Amino acid sequence: MSTKANLNRAKLLISCPEKPGIISKVTNFLLEHKANIVHFDQHTTDPNSGVFFMRIEFEMEVMDVSFDKLEQDLHVMGRDYKLEWQLSSTNKRKQMAIFVSKADHCLNELLWRWKSKEIQVDIPLVISNHPDLKEVVEGYGIPFYHIPLSHETKEEAEQKALELLEGKVDFIVLARYMQILSPKFISHFQNQIINIHHSFLPAFVGANPYVRAFNRGVKLIGATAHYVTNDLDEGPIIEQDVQRINHRYTVEDLKTAGRHVEKKVLAEAVSWHVEDKVLVHGNKTIVFT
Repeated sequence: MSTKANLNRAKLLISCPEKPGIISKVTNFLLEHKANIVHFDQHTTDPNSGVFFMRIEFEMEVMDVSFDKLEQDLHVMGRDYKLEWQLSSTNKRKQMAIFVSKADHCLNELLWRWKSKEIQVDIPLVISNHPDLKEVVEGYGIPFYHIPLSHETKEEAEQKALELLEGKVDFIVLARYMQILSPKFISHFQNQIINIHHSFLPAFVGANPYVRAFNRGVKLIGATAHYVTNDLDEGPIIEQDVQRINHRYTVEDLKTAGRHVEKKVLAEAVSWHVEDKVLVHGNKTIVFT
């Protein structure tokens, strides 16, 4: 993984109905704008009548003026060719908020990767419904906001969080945030909230999944990172991983192994999102890794 960003590099994500000549049209468009393609990925759901996906990384000698003109012309081409597109440049870093409760393993992994520049983002704030991790977060020089939350104060707490986030963040990571977000909150960050959960769902849904998995004698544990939708834990999956276990594992061993898988899977999903490698298609994702 590269930790050095090329400030003259940009990324273009496109999805559109499959049709002949679309690759030629887009690449010639970039050539006309003096953009040099350095990476190109594509995928189609059906060569005849499916949906076509494309991810292109390119570089421009002069980013400021040239990039703005390219973006303006993309609006015209997007309209004419029915393209859904997303354009970003590495000289504008994404702004990531983290929501966390009491468990610190996913938070620590994200902060470490951010500190070591493995994840190229800014973190303007961390929000929690508990005060436990305040010192950890502020030790990195990041503002920490404790917003207590109960069933009676949920709407008020979410509104306060939205006010803190407004104009400051591009996406949110739920680093073991043990609260369900309302549809109203989610609507502000469509396909921009990443969650992590153990992969026992739905077989071991609810409280104490590792105890129930232990009692069942499972041989694999895992984790799933996905975008948050109004359907609980059923949003588009970004990344998954598993670890084989055996009869010697205690419940605590399962929890430890689970934490290792969870933090790795979440960090990978966040990295791919930051690097614009993920396109959402319905309730699935296309991930160009």
